[in-house]
Amino acid sequence: MSVDTADASTKKKLAVIPARGGSKRIPRKNIRSFRGRPIIAWSIDAALGSGLFDEVMVSTDSEEISNTARECGASVPFLRSSKTSDDHATTSDVLLEVLGCYGERGQQFDVACCLYPTAPFVTSNALTDGLRQLEIGSFDVVMPVTRFDYPIWRSLKMLQGGKISLNFPENLNARSQDLPPAFHDAGQWYWFRIAEFLREKVLMGSNTGAVELPSSEVQDIDTLDDWVLAEMKHERMMS
Repeated sequence: MSVDTADASTKKKLAVIPARGGSKRIPRKNIRSFRGRPIIAWSIDAALGSGLFDEVMVSTDSEEISNTARECGASVPFLRSSKTSDDHATTSDVLLEVLGCYGERGQQFDVACCLYPTAPFVTSNALTDGLRQLEIGSFDVVMPVTRFDYPIWRSLKMLQGGKISLNFPENLNARSQDLPPAFHDAGQWYWFRIAEFLREKVLMGSNTGAVELPSSEVQDIDTLDDWVLAEMKHERMMS
């Protein structure tokens, strides 16, 4: 696929893959082997294979991650500061630092894509679709979303003593098929216009669009069980 707007073709585009070291729940998570390759390699491949970017860079505080990223074809022009390497730093904090460092070097970009290192389901086509949506929809940010498997409008909360209660009691007698779908962040990438991001300093601002993904192409990876499930889903997706 190609983004067929002349406007998009003239803009300088940067891919930022934020990958700090020190993961606690899954040690060395960002370079752990995922189906025989460091998991970050899948994100780097998708970015490089899309042909969309003037530069594909990894923001990290880890020399080990830096070496792996370079071996996979990404650039690591500078290491992340201690301020953006702790547990409290947000993705926006990291992106602001990256863009500031490039600015100090005299390098300017118009559009960027924040691509997570543990997002092996991302494809070059998906990144192209996201950029197209950013341009055609005149959005400031575009992100992938997927549907909740069951309507959240019939969700429950657990009370003391094991008692349950509806979060939305007005839907007690509603049929699930009659309730509107709800979506959540797929946690894979964010295309954004840099000027607007620098002004709002948030990724999900007031003018955010979305690309819907099937649940078969989405998997949070927070635990080792998640990891095993993701590998199974990924193998099926790629077969």
